[in-house]
Amino acid sequence: YNFRGFRWLQAMIFAIEEINNSSTLLPNVTLGYRIFDTCNTVSKALEASLSFVAQNKIESLNLDEFCNCTGNIPSTIAVVGASGSAVSTAVADLVGLFYIPQVNLVFTPPLFLLCIMSIFSILSHQISYASSSRLLSNKNQYKSFMRTISTDEYQAIAMAAVIDHFQWNWVIAIGSDDEYGRPGIEKFENEMLQRDICIDLNVLISQYLDEAEIVRLADRIENSTAKVIAVFASGPDVEPLVKEMVRRNVTDRVWIASEAWAISSLVAKPEYLDVMGGTIGFALQAGQIPGFKEFLQQVHPKKSAHNEFVQEFWEETFNCYLEDSLRKVDSENGSTSFRPLCTGEEDITTVETPYLDYTHLRISYNVYIAVYAIAEALQDILTCTPGRGLFANGSCADIRKVEAWQVLKQLRHLKFQNSMGERVRFDESSELSANYTIINWHRSPEDGSVVFEEVGYYIVHGKKGAKLSIDKTKILWNGYTTEVSLKNVRMVDVNKKVCLLVVCCQVPFSNCSDDCEAGTRKGIIEGKPTCCFECTECSDGEYSDHKDASVCTKCPNNSWSTGNHTSCFLKEIEFLSWSEPFGIALALFAVLGVLLTSFVMAVFVQFRNTPIVKASNRELSYLLLFSLICCFSSSLVFIGEPQDWTCRLRQPAFGISFVLCISCILVKTNRVLLVFEAKIPTSLHRKWWGMNLQFLLVFLFTFVQVMICVVWLYNAPPASYRNYDIDEIIFITCNEGSMMALGFLIGYTCLLAAVCFFFAFKSRKLPENFTEAKFITFSMLIFFIVWISFVPAYFSTYGKFVSAVEVIAILASSFSLLACIFFNKVYIILFKPSRNTIEEVRSSTAAHSFKAAAKATLRQSSASRKRSSSVGGSSASSPSSSISLKTNGNETATPPQRRSQRQRVSFEGGTVNLSLSFEETRENSVKL
Repeated sequence: YNFRGFRWLQAMIFAIEEINNSSTLLPNVTLGYRIFDTCNTVSKALEASLSFVAQNKIESLNLDEFCNCTGNIPSTIAVVGASGSAVSTAVADLVGLFYIPQVNLVFTPPLFLLCIMSIFSILSHQISYASSSRLLSNKNQYKSFMRTISTDEYQAIAMAAVIDHFQWNWVIAIGSDDEYGRPGIEKFENEMLQRDICIDLNVLISQYLDEAEIVRLADRIENSTAKVIAVFASGPDVEPLVKEMVRRNVTDRVWIASEAWAISSLVAKPEYLDVMGGTIGFALQAGQIPGFKEFLQQVHPKKSAHNEFVQEFWEETFNCYLEDSLRKVDSENGSTSFRPLCTGEEDITTVETPYLDYTHLRISYNVYIAVYAIAEALQDILTCTPGRGLFANGSCADIRKVEAWQVLKQLRHLKFQNSMGERVRFDESSELSANYTIINWHRSPEDGSVVFEEVGYYIVHGKKGAKLSIDKTKILWNGYTTEVSLKNVRMVDVNKKVCLLVVCCQVPFSNCSDDCEAGTRKGIIEGKPTCCFECTECSDGEYSDHKDASVCTKCPNNSWSTGNHTSCFLKEIEFLSWSEPFGIALALFAVLGVLLTSFVMAVFVQFRNTPIVKASNRELSYLLLFSLICCFSSSLVFIGEPQDWTCRLRQPAFGISFVLCISCILVKTNRVLLVFEAKIPTSLHRKWWGMNLQFLLVFLFTFVQVMICVVWLYNAPPASYRNYDIDEIIFITCNEGSMMALGFLIGYTCLLAAVCFFFAFKSRKLPENFTEAKFITFSMLIFFIVWISFVPAYFSTYGKFVSAVEVIAILASSFSLLACIFFNKVYIILFKPSRNTIEEVRSSTAAHSFKAAAKATLRQSSASRKRSSSVGGSSASSPSSSISLKTNGNETATPPQRRSQRQRVSFEGGTVNLSLSFEETRENSVKL
């Protein structure tokens, strides 16, 4: 016997009587009712609805004291019910085939007689108090279906949210094989999929399953590694499975109950708590109905002599039979016996029955709200003011000729305040907003009965979204009860109390794989669901700071992962710093180069009137020394943290300084070469040798490099750049902007160096004072070796070493030029002053001139002999020739030149003596 269903019936009757007795709500209108029992089966509901549709003989259970149907049966104004979604769906599909007026008022002044039908749905105007299937939200099919309960779609979302809240990812899903369970479990699966929660077992059940099927299902559940079972079914459907699990004593499972069986008396039994204790259920929001308690206690068969529901309730409650309703029952031994006769003196308040459980009215409250919603809609129609109605041009419906669609429209726009002060309003789906109370099954410490402890709630706030709240401290798992826990706590000290409570209330584990600790991520196992995984350590540069991370998070560019990959630390910033030993060493070498160059310049300035300084072209030497100071100084810009301005300065400073330096060497070398190769100096030579033209050439050569730098800085200026590609280190370097421009800069420098090398090589045999050409040749060789080595080194290094390589190349090139060109001269000036005289310069110049003249004479002599031999034949002996050079009293003899024999050859039968003396005023003297 369904005691809760009888209470729902009483709630409807109570609401109708309360409305009929009201002087403010529907005055002069009396509501009546008809009640049908669907027996929770589709066939019974269809049988009743067919008879109702045909307006044939209707079994009204003699409840027609208000609906006097002897002469004229009034049509039903509204339908309240049914409870089950399957029943509501089946009946609505059937009745929707017929066009039957929903409201037909019988005018009997001064009363209007209206009838309300319950428990199932018919016609096109229906308000259900317990049918929550989301299929009924389809307004294309069920246009007039309304309900005071929210759709199961929200409940499925709420169940998935609770599972996600406890971090379970491996569950069993069970649904009833009807219009309630199938859509609900389907929505539940979709929600689980979105939350990356896996379902190990998914089955449909029914109260009509045979024992063998129940046993097989129980085997699968018991063998599953999932410890959480979510059941979307009604009490009658889930009861056979629960019985089997109780028989097996499977206590290590957590059950998640939908509202259809969360507080069902068929399942919530004390004898089931060893297995079902700790169940987490979703219950409808409880409400209060003032005066309903007294109304329930007043029920008595004598007051309702023709009400078979009351008679059956009385007989089932007191296990007796009424005098006019004899019932036989089977005894335990199989014999037939009769129940004792009911005396009529039984007291309903002395027995424990779900019927009197009015402390948490849930579905009963929904029935109460449904009846009041209909009454309030009729009240709005009755009191409608023309011009403010819901119909065309603000018109109102006529209460005497009201049609079903008008009542339906009024209901959909209905807003009223119920007995608890709550505002009731149907949403766009003709439903009330979702509001679930989350309960936990406890055992009562007094009598061991089932207690539904409220531990949280789930509320949907329309567009604002849903809110889930759970108090974990109130939840007891697997049959633990508050009383037992407290007894155990009292037996230990304070520290152990905390430990015991933590163990008692520890959330059960229901995951396919063990948790992955921080620093790891979940790795997919081939052939397994995504919830079954292996833990994989995060890669370098990635981290996870919580358990069961699906992916490792990449550290920011300025960070790197710790050794255990649980967090990131800031990378060390690195560049060629002034404070590091390597940077200090390079800076010291650069400063040393500047000091040495300055020292050489000071020496040249101090001894600027000495022959060796004059012979070195003083003005170009000063400019050359200045450019070398710039070269050494440019290397300092490469040290320190790169900034945009330093990046834009350093390459142009280096390139222009080196081009200026090499240009000076090139012009200087070329001038000396032209001087000594000129046979007879002319005005053209003097113009070429002029100082202005020399400086102009230096300027032109340098200007080309300046233009390269200007174009570079304008089109692709270098800038500071942070290189994050290296583990644990951020290298701050310069992005050159254009490697092509850098190539042009270095290439042009090398081109000038190559030309300079060519002229220096040709000048390598000039007089001793001018043998700097040999050193220039050597310095250019060093220059090429350095910069050829620089290219692969530059592109194969990274970070601060890129700058270091270029600094080393600059310093090596600068030192080679300084040493090869100037150190020998400084040595002579400071330590060999005897060689720094005009006589020494003249002597070396004359020696070079005489050697050149002697070579020319010998070439002429050789040519003459060849001509003589061709005319007079060859002689027996060949004369030899010797040249004696006399300069300033010193005689220098050239060794005899021989062909095949060592014989002296003389011109005109004698020895040729050449004597030259230099004078300062000689017209043909060369000014050096």
